[in-house]
Amino acid sequence: MTFHIITIFPEIFESYFKYGVLRRAIQKRIVKVKIYDLRNFTDDKHRTVDDTVCGGGAGMLLKVEPIWRCVEAIKKKISPKNRKTHTILFSAKGKKYDQTKVKRLKKYTDIILICGRYEGVDERVAEHIADEEISIGEYILTGGEIPAMIIVDSVSRYLPGVLGNSNSFRGESFSKKGYLEYPQYTKPAEFRGWKVPEVLLGGNHKEIEAWRDKNSKK
Repeated sequence: MTFHIITIFPEIFESYFKYGVLRRAIQKRIVKVKIYDLRNFTDDKHRTVDDTVCGGGAGMLLKVEPIWRCVEAIKKKISPKNRKTHTILFSAKGKKYDQTKVKRLKKYTDIILICGRYEGVDERVAEHIADEEISIGEYILTGGEIPAMIIVDSVSRYLPGVLGNSNSFRGESFSKKGYLEYPQYTKPAEFRGWKVPEVLLGGNHKEIEAWRDKNSKK
């Protein structure tokens, strides 16, 4: 799968994808992350990506023209054979992101992520360019770069070969509707009087499974 991230601050992503699971996924070529500087798709000497709000109002909006040019350039480079492309705009009015959407997005081969900034993005991007608007929560961020990292991270984990153990995500929180993972502990068995539940130390796997099931429901 290839993630195409459109941003005016490409440097933000330099470190995040160099560590842990995502680094290994990229090294294995299971995942590709391509970053596009939106300013490279402008047509004026000042590389202008934003402008004032029509009708008046606070802040600046990202312009539709460079975003359209960038998305079109990306799509032209994607071979149409056996490829499924999906374009996402991050927006406060978008549908809330959850694990159901993660599982749906893993079916695409190419995901284009448009990162807004400033006051937002010209509405014509949502109307005519993006396939979907997504919100990662009911709060405001300064840009779409963190949501883009969240999409790449959460979707990549579901791709075959990314996690060391293919069963790792099956018992995780949100692996099925309404499910939260049971509490987990490691050694030492006691610290400052805080003890690991005895049932987890006894070696009776049937009792352990019953305890886990009870506490995940709880």
